[in-house]
Amino acid sequence: MAYTTINKSTAHCNTITWTGTGSSNALTGVGFQPDFVWIKKRNGSPNHALFDSLRGTGKYLESSSTAPEQTDNTSLSAFGSDGFTVVSKNSVNTNGDTYVGWNWKAGTTGSGTTTGSGTGKAYSYSVNTTAGFSIVKYLGNGTSGHTIPHHLGATPAMIIVKNLDTNPMDWSVYHKDVASANTRRLRLNSNDYYNTDSSYWNDTSPSSTVFTVGSSTSTNSNDVNMIAYCFAEITGYSKIGGYTGNENANGTFVYTGFKPSIIIIKKATSGTAQNWRILDNKRIGYNVNNYPLYPSASSVEGTSETTIDIVSNGFKLRGTGGAVNSNGTGYVYYAVGQTLVGTNNIPNNAR
Repeated sequence: MAYTTINKSTAHCNTITWTGTGSSNALTGVGFQPDFVWIKKRNGSPNHALFDSLRGTGKYLESSSTAPEQTDNTSLSAFGSDGFTVVSKNSVNTNGDTYVGWNWKAGTTGSGTTTGSGTGKAYSYSVNTTAGFSIVKYLGNGTSGHTIPHHLGATPAMIIVKNLDTNPMDWSVYHKDVASANTRRLRLNSNDYYNTDSSYWNDTSPSSTVFTVGSSTSTNSNDVNMIAYCFAEITGYSKIGGYTGNENANGTFVYTGFKPSIIIIKKATSGTAQNWRILDNKRIGYNVNNYPLYPSASSVEGTSETTIDIVSNGFKLRGTGGAVNSNGTGYVYYAVGQTLVGTNNIPNNAR
């Protein structure tokens, strides 16, 4: 098992579930004050709703939509020390309906001026270097080679960017294990495999201090607000990688070095389009875990596909479908581990 400096992953990333009340509902049990909250109604089909502390309460994005940032005071009204408060919006708290919220902690905040080519622009950030996660809000400058500080102190392996102001506008996802990653993006709002264009990331790998954008309006439109969610790998806590499916019920085993609590998967090679999938250890809590939600679609929670066993040191594919296990097909993933119950910073095989 992998050594880790994080014994309690739920102090940095955690999932909660709730039943809606239709009125102001202060949710607790997250274990920290979240800076990035991603909510999905499980038994209905409104879009996913994504909130963060840099943009502020009531302001949300929809991963399954090209819409810009929207404001609704009946959505998320407060970030609390152990959770957040939702009000009455259908996507977050309708009476009697079921919901899930995935939460990440950033924390330390600051601001500055972007660097690289073109005019430097204002940016602000919130970062958790321990857990390898930061949020960066920046103004684009429209010039290829614009560099954005992410403050992780490590190279991000996945970056999710959204233009906040322009409608419509796709999400752009950099993932290190997409082939020719510097000239390609995945779209969080789409089930397709990738787009190829050097203007997304300026054909430049991110570094331990900055990520670089080109002239694309989806990542660097002049004087337009952008948001970036940046993720770096932390050994024994998070893993950002890729695997090849085998279309077998005794499927591919993916080693992460920990027992995952959240797994996000996307097909990343050509062929039949497949939605993004999110699985976690809170909605089901036992194997086979086959209840996905779909960041690229507003659909209700699935109940009979995307079969995965979550095991002590990774996850094993159990289904034969193309969603996560088509033969010879490449997939990319992001995973976070469950809290350790062992000692000496060594993950326990039984956790």
